[in-house]
Amino acid sequence: MSEMSATSVDRTPTRIALVEAALRLFGRKGYDAASTREIAAEAGANIAAIAYHFGGKEGLRRACVEAIGDRLSAIVGPPLPAPVGRAEARVLLERVVRAAAMFLSTAAPARDMVAFLLREVSEGGPELDRIFATVVEPRHRHLCALWGAATGTPPESEATRLAVFAMVGQVLYFRIGQPVVLRRMGWQTISPDAAGRIGDLLVRNLHAALAAGERTTP
Repeated sequence: MSEMSATSVDRTPTRIALVEAALRLFGRKGYDAASTREIAAEAGANIAAIAYHFGGKEGLRRACVEAIGDRLSAIVGPPLPAPVGRAEARVLLERVVRAAAMFLSTAAPARDMVAFLLREVSEGGPELDRIFATVVEPRHRHLCALWGAATGTPPESEATRLAVFAMVGQVLYFRIGQPVVLRRMGWQTISPDAAGRIGDLLVRNLHAALAAGERTTP
């Protein structure tokens, strides 16, 4: 079975294949340009399966957002049940950075997920509100809570929210800019070993940013 999950409700192979195909085609062509017939063919499924599993094309689009949310939850982790100490928060942030670097650099589904999100965000489509509310905001708040615990700063301050966006942006670059990275590094692909070295670098950057946050906060 593929690395990409569908939703927690229905994980049948056909549904998963349709979500994966939709992520690819919506990301590459856009929602309007990708037809349900193309998506079904890409998934090796009957076109009627889209209506059966999702109620139609718009439902399939929502399922793509849910699938991305599921994947990010696995990387970021669940909301904190209770406050954590500074040392534990730093360890959790390091784990998130390493896991995200490995997934975004090496996992095939990452390309389609990021392409889908970038297109939806840049086009400001009807799913943008859903993406923000269900994918971006809760995980960003979670990371801000960890950042605040790790630095002793307010988790919802402007400085903390910007710092978390900067941390996420560094990791994302190795997916978005991967063709450029590969050329400059002389690599054919980013191997798990190389992704591990990228993770090491990003963790060092994380430590520096956390230290700077402690020094500059009144």
